[in-house]
Amino acid sequence: MAGRLSRGGTAAGAGAVALGAVLAACGGPGAGGVGAGSAPAPAGGGAAAGTTVTVRMTEYRLTLSTTTFRPGAHTFVAENDGHTLHSLEIEGRGGDAHLTHGVEPGRSARLRITLKDGSYELYCPVDGHKGFGMKTEITVGGGGVAQGDRSRAGREAGQ
Repeated sequence: MAGRLSRGGTAAGAGAVALGAVLAACGGPGAGGVGAGSAPAPAGGGAAAGTTVTVRMTEYRLTLSTTTFRPGAHTFVAENDGHTLHSLEIEGRGGDAHLTHGVEPGRSARLRITLKDGSYELYCPVDGHKGFGMKTEITVGGGGVAQGDRSRAGREAGQ
């Protein structure tokens, strides 16, 4: 069953894809969607500078490879280990970024963003997945996962 991203309509989606392609081609900040779902992400950190964070996406949870974040360039490798289409969006005080395409099961995509001090929400924007709990919060520069994180903090406590 194919999912759909919940961001806007067809015209808005086409505009976002075109804008993402332009930003990716120009190497602009937050050029999310570089290789978005088109091919598996290569192993290792690649040529990108900064911190690489793996985001394991399953039904309906996000699992991060780290809980400590410092300001600076980050590459989030969104790995779809689930059985349906997923995607990744990051919103926060320091900026927003999103993949321009969904990530098919068994595939991965990279999302680059420069994080600043503050809180960020990471979530899957596909078909209401965020409402099913496929979200988490991080705090940059302040010590890791925010207290309101239902997705990760509960799992770490064994719940």
